[in-house]
Amino acid sequence: MASPPDRIPPIVRRDRPSGPTRRSLLAGVAALGALGASGCSRVATASGTEGGELLERLRAQGVARLGIAGEIPFGYIDKNGELTGEAPELAKVIFKRLGVDRVQPVPTEFGSLIPGLNSQQFDIVAAGMYINPERCEQVIFSDPDYQMLDSFIVRKGNPLGLRDYKDVVEKKAKFATGTGYAEIGYAVEAGYKESDILIVPDQVAGLNAVEAGRVDVFAGTALTTREVVKKSAKAEVTDPFKPIVDGKPHIDGGGFAFRPNETKLRDAFNRELHKLKDSGELLRILKPFGFTENEMTDLTAKELCGG
Repeated sequence: MASPPDRIPPIVRRDRPSGPTRRSLLAGVAALGALGASGCSRVATASGTEGGELLERLRAQGVARLGIAGEIPFGYIDKNGELTGEAPELAKVIFKRLGVDRVQPVPTEFGSLIPGLNSQQFDIVAAGMYINPERCEQVIFSDPDYQMLDSFIVRKGNPLGLRDYKDVVEKKAKFATGTGYAEIGYAVEAGYKESDILIVPDQVAGLNAVEAGRVDVFAGTALTTREVVKKSAKAEVTDPFKPIVDGKPHIDGGGFAFRPNETKLRDAFNRELHKLKDSGELLRILKPFGFTENEMTDLTAKELCGG
């Protein structure tokens, strides 16, 4: 699926457990094109009422529009043309509890999610977006529904012995990561020159780059990297690890983004999210997408926003 500009780029991103093939990973992205045209109209502008009136409007119209970015397993269109992913499936449950019967996808590029939200193109970002200080200056977040470590895609046998960003720098490895990924900032903080990073669209392109020998390593979330390599005969994934941010090991957390004035909707959403956490229902919803108990978290948006 951003923080201070010298750390993580302003728009930072952040496969199903059966182990999708490269084709199935791309199917969701391909299907986005068919839906994109119908999902580009704008939602009604929120009023100036304190806390916003969006929740009441969504209840009245019976549908909430979700900004997604076609990233497996966070939010995507499957091979049958259906909206799915950990964030949309969770949003379906929560909005149902809030009295909103349906959700509708509005596909866009990941880097366009926050601008699209703030320009009224959809009601909420449901893309597993990492919560970090720079993003918190642009939108408000629910508490995270998951936490995540990083890992690398490397060639079989990990010939360079790459286990973290420090290794990448010290061994002068050819490094790649995805467009807008938080991993850009983590590599730069470790001492890697940003202009030397190969930026690719997603984890599928990253796997291709490693398999073709164009790079030595691709960095992504532990979940997406371990899923994408399952069918590869040439690549493997390293053990998950915590990147170093401001000299300390760091854990990312992803959640849902709302326009800054829509605190009523965000707070109502949070209440239902915490009920699902307390009951164990959250893990049941996320488990089909490869999430485990290790990805469950008690982190808060306030903590991840920097206090």
